[in-house]
Amino acid sequence: MTTGTAGVNHAPLLIRGGRPYGEEVQDILLADGRIEAVGTDLEAPDGVEIIEAEGCIVLPGLVDLHTHLREPGGEEAETVESGTRAAARGGFTAVHAMANTTPVADTAGVVEQVARRGDSAGWCAVRPVGAVTVGLAGERLAELDAMANSRAKVRVFSDDGKCVDDPVLMRRALEYVKSFDGVIAQHAQDPRLTEGAQMHEGVVSAELGLTGWPAVAEESIIARDVLLAQHVGSRLHVCHLSTAGSVDIIRWAKQRGIAVTAEVTPHHLLLTDENVRQFDAVFKVNPPLRTAADVDAVREGLADGTIDIVATDHAPHPRDAKDREWDQAAMGMTGLETALSLVQLTMVDEGRLSWRDVARVLSEKPAEIGRDEDQGRPLEPGSPAHLLVWDPHPVRVADPAEHASLSRNSPFAGLELPGSNRLTVLGGRPTVREGQVVER
Repeated sequence: MTTGTAGVNHAPLLIRGGRPYGEEVQDILLADGRIEAVGTDLEAPDGVEIIEAEGCIVLPGLVDLHTHLREPGGEEAETVESGTRAAARGGFTAVHAMANTTPVADTAGVVEQVARRGDSAGWCAVRPVGAVTVGLAGERLAELDAMANSRAKVRVFSDDGKCVDDPVLMRRALEYVKSFDGVIAQHAQDPRLTEGAQMHEGVVSAELGLTGWPAVAEESIIARDVLLAQHVGSRLHVCHLSTAGSVDIIRWAKQRGIAVTAEVTPHHLLLTDENVRQFDAVFKVNPPLRTAADVDAVREGLADGTIDIVATDHAPHPRDAKDREWDQAAMGMTGLETALSLVQLTMVDEGRLSWRDVARVLSEKPAEIGRDEDQGRPLEPGSPAHLLVWDPHPVRVADPAEHASLSRNSPFAGLELPGSNRLTVLGGRPTVREGQVVER
């Protein structure tokens, strides 16, 4: 797979005075799509463009393991073009596009189509996620080997939006992907325990009279699957973990050497089921917003490494899918353009993560899980020039109307968020400057 910039020469860039990983001030010289040099007081070669980055953090380009680009079939909500523009604005240089499209990405043909669209758009690398089961129906395995051996080189497989709840099918999937070092990314939701569920099951759901989504519906699937992964000796990834009990199970599994990784979304690091009292469907999401105690637990789990990564679960919806009665509204939130600000707000500014840790959870580790060989690389000579320059000092009011995404279902409208994206660079080419997409 390419990034959409292969074989194209871009003018050299000298990023001067920034702080790689939030540490000592260093200059970074980019040339021919790679990092040419890192050091203090680097000389600017002829023809180089100088980017003054004093006071800014320089990070490897962010990698999102969980993005819904909606194309093919859902273009009224998002396209590969619009979604990757949103990703670039958020500082991402690679996204993994989930399989719940129309048609479902369950064949080599569909995943190759998504990969081609990503290459053509050129705003970030697009890695298709393959479906685990045909049509996400949970009845028989999809063409896992064909997708893995296709031009898209799929390594992540997920029925996200639906749980692979049949334990025999889940075992077979784990066994199958082991042969080519793939990973099954599970949407942990017992369907019988969540029939008709509208929000987290607890005090607030009882007071509002809404059918609850109990924490055990997530935790029971995770417990089963880590044991299956241990039995098979295969890789398991847990999507959008959201409860304190889930954190405990992942911690237990890792202590026993089970090959499990887990993600948390930015919205589960901040919002709680108390937000649902507004009956604004912008807060309706799957898994649902949990309690303040769960938020504290997932923050702690991310801080101590139990939770490996932050992934956006960017889930755009057209306005009419959200502007309706709560029980009829679609589940999901946009997240690509606010993710890094939310991680800064909830984790960095609270002293729970360093900027070096941010590079790990938003770039290096997601690239490793997804087997993105040229993403999440160290900021050192020879690495591909995928990076961003982030100014942590400004405070801005989130306004979904200004987002590049086609959809506006962000729950953070009106919230003061820290930081701004000064520059995103993909393969040596600036895709975003001062928060705005660079048109080609």
